Amino acid sequence: MKKDRVKEERTKFSADTSGRSPADWARALLVLLLGLTIAHLGVTLFLLSELGTDTFTVFIQGLSVLSGLTVGTVHVIVLCILMVVMLLTTKGYVKPGTVVCAFCGGPIIDLFTWLLGGYISGESVMGVRIVSMLAGCVILALGMSIVINSNAGTGPNDLVAVILSDKIERVEFRWIRVACDLFFVALGFLLGGTVGAGTIAAAFLTGPLVQFWLPVTRKWFSIR
Repeated sequence: MKKDRVKEERTKFSADTSGRSPADWARALLVLLLGLTIAHLGVTLFLLSELGTDTFTVFIQGLSVLSGLTVGTVHVIVLCILMVVMLLTTKGYVKPGTVVCAFCGGPIIDLFTWLLGGYISGESVMGVRIVSMLAGCVILALGMSIVINSNAGTGPNDLVAVILSDKIERVEFRWIRVACDLFFVALGFLLGGTVGAGTIAAAFLTGPLVQFWLPVTRKWFSIR
C-alpha cells in the first residue's frame, strides 16, 4: 500500500501538450522565462563566488580542453546535439521552451553579472562567497522547478536527469540528478575541467533542492 502511494506521488515529467491553445502556450512560456531568470540569478551568484563552476560547465570545460574550441562554442554544440538526440529518441520532452533555455541563459547570466559583479567576487570575504554560493544553489533549484512545472520545456542538459527519472521509476528524481551531476563532474575533471568546493556542493544539493521545490512551485504554476 505504501509503495503504491509513493508511486502515485512520483513526479512524471513527460506530458502531451498538443492540445494547448496559443494563449496557454504564451502563459507557459512566460512562466518558463520567469523560472529561467530566477535559475540564472542563482547560477550568477554561484559563479561570482568563484568557489567552482557548476557541474555541467566542468564537463564543457573538459571537452573544450580536449577539442581546442572555446567553452562557449562547445556549450552550444553540446546543447544542440542533446536536443537533436532527445527529439529523435524521446517524445514529450523537447518543447519550444527547450530552445529558449538553450539560447537565453547566457545573456541572462551576463545581465546579472553586470548588476552584481561589483558586490560579489573572488576578492570578497570568504563568508560572503560561501553565502553567495549556497544562495545560488537554492535559487537555481527554485528556478529550475518553475521551468519544469511550466511544462514548456527545459534546458537540454537538465533534460538528461528529467528523462532518466521518468524511465527509472524506482529511483527518485533527486538521486538521479545527483548521479548525473557527479557523472558530468567526474568526466569533465578527467578531460581537464576545473572542480572546486562549490562544484561538489552543487552536485549534492541541486537534485534534492529541485525535488523540494517541485511540489511548491506546482501549486503556484499549475500548467498543463
